[in-house]
Amino acid sequence: MSVRAFLKSHRGRRLRLPAGVAALVAIGAGVAFGGGKPSTVDLVTGPITVEARPLPGFDRTNRDERHFGKLTWRGGLVLTSPSKYFGGWSGLALDPDGKGFFAISDAGLWMSGTLAYDAQGVPTGMEQVKLGAIQSKKGEPLSRKDDSDSEGVTLIDGTVEKGRVYISFERKHRIARYDLDQGGLSPALGKVELPKSARNMPSNGGFEAIAVLRGGPNKGKLVALSEQLRDDDGNYVGWIWEDKDEPRKFYMTNDGDYDITDASPLPDGSLLVLERRFRFSEGVRMRLRHIKAGQLRPHALIDADILIAADGSGRELDNMEGLATCVGPDGEIIVTMISDDNYSHTLQRTLLLQFAIKPDDLVASRGGSKADAP
Repeated sequence: MSVRAFLKSHRGRRLRLPAGVAALVAIGAGVAFGGGKPSTVDLVTGPITVEARPLPGFDRTNRDERHFGKLTWRGGLVLTSPSKYFGGWSGLALDPDGKGFFAISDAGLWMSGTLAYDAQGVPTGMEQVKLGAIQSKKGEPLSRKDDSDSEGVTLIDGTVEKGRVYISFERKHRIARYDLDQGGLSPALGKVELPKSARNMPSNGGFEAIAVLRGGPNKGKLVALSEQLRDDDGNYVGWIWEDKDEPRKFYMTNDGDYDITDASPLPDGSLLVLERRFRFSEGVRMRLRHIKAGQLRPHALIDADILIAADGSGRELDNMEGLATCVGPDGEIIVTMISDDNYSHTLQRTLLLQFAIKPDDLVASRGGSKADAP
């Protein structure tokens, strides 16, 4: 989602501060007013260097605190690169071991590589990183703004080294399929047939979150959620693809007026959903919710549990847009997030944050968003 659209969508909501003070609040919370997205027309696929600085903790005032909501802090990184193409990361996929990664940028770029960890399982950096342009069926870079705004990615099968992915786009709303080979992305190989109701999505509020479900009654099915499409009661609108039938709608409650930024499937067939909210009066907020496998069905209204809610004034946050999960060696669910710096490197950061949650804590979560709302 573009910064202009991001701010426009929140215009008039609790704007109580003078303009100058509001700008300082926004900058302090890590919300930028945007930089120019690089053109990918002349981009040659190849390696780049990514430098990583570890975060001492998630809480700025108490670096030793490890428990946040139902999540446990594992570690985080501030990522930078001399490459002008680095940034804007809006979608993330991880291999089952949590090492191989594949990310997409809303400038029409992809990045692949390996996450490095220390002996305690704390992320330390990115290695063997490659970067390239997302291509059309003809093998051409997506040079037009309306074509290149990629927002979500999910593995269909295989790994980021050799597998298949869906990538979702907004402005020109679509979900396209690609092959991965040796960490690189093929030209587009086809598109998913979209529901007619998706035509009502705002230009900059389309398929921000997509996921192929990993287990449960909906194993292998594609799910997509719109960033900003709402029903008459303000609930999020999503779709689940049911075999050869027309994709069917479902809904998720939205207490707190957030926007969806990504989703990631869990082994039991459930789904994690990442949300973001911005106010000039409070800066940026992030929230992670859990949809249980049994809740995911056509026409359902889902009141998903909140696992964590955090704001940028006291936590190490930015514009968190990418979400991926894997299972750790002890059975914990590892949750990884990456931020979109809007190519405004002086005001925003590319953060990679990693948490863990025990499966028992997921099962025990209940009560919905109102019970856990901050």
